Amino acid sequence: MVFLLDPVAIAAYMLGYVVMIALASTVAPKVANKVSGRFSLYASMAILSVLIVALTASVIYVILSIVGLSYISITGLIIFVIIANIIMYLVSPYMINAMYGAKHDPSLQMIVNNVAQRLGYKKPPKAVVVNGPPNAFAYGNIISGKYVAVTRTMLRLTDRKELEAVIGHEIGHHMHRDNAIMLLLGILPSVIYYLGISLIHLTLWGGNRRNGNPGVLIAVGILAIIVSFIVQILVLAFSRLREYFADIEGAKAAGKEAMQKALAKIHIYYSRDPEAKEIVSESKFRTLFIYALVESVANPFYNIGRSEIERLMRMKISPVAEILSTHPPIPKRLKFLEDLEIGYYKVY
Repeated sequence: MVFLLDPVAIAAYMLGYVVMIALASTVAPKVANKVSGRFSLYASMAILSVLIVALTASVIYVILSIVGLSYISITGLIIFVIIANIIMYLVSPYMINAMYGAKHDPSLQMIVNNVAQRLGYKKPPKAVVVNGPPNAFAYGNIISGKYVAVTRTMLRLTDRKELEAVIGHEIGHHMHRDNAIMLLLGILPSVIYYLGISLIHLTLWGGNRRNGNPGVLIAVGILAIIVSFIVQILVLAFSRLREYFADIEGAKAAGKEAMQKALAKIHIYYSRDPEAKEIVSESKFRTLFIYALVESVANPFYNIGRSEIERLMRMKISPVAEILSTHPPIPKRLKFLEDLEIGYYKVY
């Protein structure tokens, strides 16, 4: 077991983080530029998921081949990480309800029901209003049921059409089973990371010297840690694609212009309110939000007309900030929606 103040774990995390930043600022943007637009959204997600699973399986296979399948600390660690994430998945809806003061809202429920019907989603999620700066998110599981949460400030910020687009986005996450999919993919880099640390520990303490050269074993452990951060970059990229996928549902529900205006309004709100920005950036559940921060600057006003949307689409974005984010930057989401032809867009 790796403790919080374990020097090996701290050194490994620092190494992995440095590698991730280096990749995000050099190799990753070049790769992204080369493959951008070459595949449909669905094909891109399929390719990424195969890469994530293949890298994870390869590293686990190498480590288990070296250590031995019967070594309980390694297999037990994998089981522990998986069980811990599943438990978090099961209890998180109740934590969210308590932390955000979620309250069922009949008026919002009617809108959610209408949007769900429009999108062909037969079992509308429960609509709740929560505290916090403007945002919305989808959460829940087979035990707690499914929810769509909208903050009170979001209700004040958006008009009816924009709100329907936001709700369509969140229902899209439920339709695409994003919570479960991201849970499964999110487990994989953690498994690789802790396997790498465990292999280094076992080698340093003499537990694995009988299975090979200690230097080679430590090198494999370090390589596993580095690969875990590479897999994390791929998981973040997959998460950003899921956001585009959900944006399509928002556009289908209320029109792409309403989806664009809702995103632009939220973006501008956070640009003028540092406290709200801090609340979102520090939230443990920010990956669920319709809007998570990717650094860029917007004018502090809410008159969202065509010219403002076009201005936002032309904004420059930081490649590093984008690659390390769970959400695409707003300029890219607006451009994506701009090119979207509902019913004809090449998604599948």
